[in-house]
Order: sequence, then structure tokens, then C-alpha cells
Amino acid sequence: MTKKILITGGAGFIGSNFVRFLVNNYPDYSVYVVDSLTYAGNLDNIPPEFFDRPNFHFVEGTITDKQLMKKLIDKVDVIVHLAAESHVSYSIQNVSIFIETNVKGTQVICEAVRENGIERFINISSSEVYGSAVTLPMDENHPLLPYSPYAASKIGAERMVYAYYKTFDIPAVIIRPFNNYGPNQHIEKVIPRFITQALSGELLTIHDDGRQSRDWVYVEDCCEAIDKAIHADIEKLKGEVINIGTGKDTSIIQIAEMILDYLGKPRDLISWGGTRPGQVQRHITSTEKAKRLLDWKATTEFHRGLVWTIEWYQKNPQWWQKLRKIELSHTLN
Repeated sequence: MTKKILITGGAGFIGSNFVRFLVNNYPDYSVYVVDSLTYAGNLDNIPPEFFDRPNFHFVEGTITDKQLMKKLIDKVDVIVHLAAESHVSYSIQNVSIFIETNVKGTQVICEAVRENGIERFINISSSEVYGSAVTLPMDENHPLLPYSPYAASKIGAERMVYAYYKTFDIPAVIIRPFNNYGPNQHIEKVIPRFITQALSGELLTIHDDGRQSRDWVYVEDCCEAIDKAIHADIEKLKGEVINIGTGKDTSIIQIAEMILDYLGKPRDLISWGGTRPGQVQRHITSTEKAKRLLDWKATTEFHRGLVWTIEWYQKNPQWWQKLRKIELSHTLN
């Protein structure tokens, strides 16, 4: 059975990777993408040939636009909601835009879902909602202890989704991916930042002692998990929260060393900075619930996924150099 799927934030990192996943694996599906094309949303992330397909539709717009979201949601069976402000450091400088987009925008979508009725609504949250690990591994019942306004806004968004599920019985499921990495990730994030700095012969700045560790999940694996959430029995998923990760962690210093070693760069390119506000110390997910409800398990070993990612940035310098120029111009202004 063919499906009509709306992806919010579909020109961003995970969003664009999921768009490619859907188009390549389900050529008969109709795919709708809405993205406001802020700094993280980039049309270069979407293959140009997709725009010539009759069943691919791109709309530039914001999820806070009630009329637009009602119009789009009326056309589809499934929503994968990825649109969000996601820059942790920026959220400390400008809290209000994170509340407006992440919380208010999600409420606009919830209301349109309530009014129109769809097959399922998959809300993509973030492991940042947990803060640093209190217990290991971190299962879905781990306390929500946000370390940044970004994390707090994602809690607000997913609690809004849950409230609409409980009050209006919307067919919603909440997915909490742990740290994604892979092609097309904005250079604000640590892995592409380190890769592009190393390729440019620049210093890689590590905050504190570099022992902060994360559960890193390759973006293609995350796309497979979202795909499972689209096709699994919705009666088993409604109202559930599901972590997406590998169950293993790697530290920031290890990642910097792996990147430098692979590129043949000296480790003395590592430099040390102060404490980064909002930084969590450790994340490792429990994988049991994803296996039980989605029949999903990450298959990409971190070193292999990191090599694939490094090679992508090596082969696509025009993509990331454009972002560096934009970043530099903002710094100068």
C-alpha cells in the first residue's frame, strides 16, 4: 500500500537523509517536505533530480504557520516531525526562538493532526532531554533533566505531543534519537566540525578534558528506525517513547584522535578550551525497547560509520566550504 508522508525539517541533516531513504526505498510513495530553510535547512542536501519527480513536493515554510500546516497535513497519511531549532549553544543565547519553533510549532502540528486525522504522527525528539546519565544504560524511564534551553524545548514539544495523545487520542509516537552523525551534517556539530577543521589543517578545540561521551548512531541506521516506526502496528506504538541508539559510547577525545589518525594529521592539532555551557557528560541508551517494538537494532559500528562520514566530507568540499563562508561572514558581522 502506498503512503503519503510529510517530513517537517526535511532539508536538514536527519530530515534530508530520511527523504533520500524514502525516495530510494519507496519510489511509489508521495513525499512532502516542508522546511523554513534557516541556517540548518539546505536545499543542497536534497538531490536535484528529486524535484523532477511527480510524487515529490517541497514547500518552503514554517511549522508555526497554522494554515500551511493544516493544508499539508490534509494531504498525507503520516507525519515525521523533525523540524526544530537544534543548536545547543545558540539556545543559550536566544531562548525564545527555541520555544516558538520547537514547542509552539509542535502544538500547531498537533492541532492540525487532531482536526484532520491521520494514520500516525512520529515526533522526533532528542536524547538531550535526559541530561547526563543518572543510570546506565539510559532507558525511556530515565529522568528528564535538561541541561540547555534546547533540551527543555524538546521536552516541552514531546510532552505537548503526549498530552494531545492522551486528550484527543492522536496516533502519536515519540522517538528519541541519540547523537546522529553522517553525510550532510551541519559543521556546527562536533564530528563534521572536527573533520572539516582537520581537512583544513586547523586546530580541533576540545572542551574540558574531552572525556564526555555519547552514544553515536549513524544517520542511515536512524532512518531505518524511523521507517520501522512508519510501518509497525500503530496500536502497539501509540503513546510510546522509544530511544534510538547503539548501546555503546565514544568520547570526544577519542573521536578527535580517530579523525586525525585517519587523515594522517598530527595529534598536536588538538587544543583545549573551557567548559561549554549546557554540556552533558555521558549518554548510552538502552536498546531493548527499540528491539521489542520496532524490531530494530543499529548495525553500523562507529569506526566504520566515522570513516564513511570522513570520506563524504573529503569528496564534498564545496558543500561544507560554503557553510564555512556563511559562518565566517556572520562572525565578522
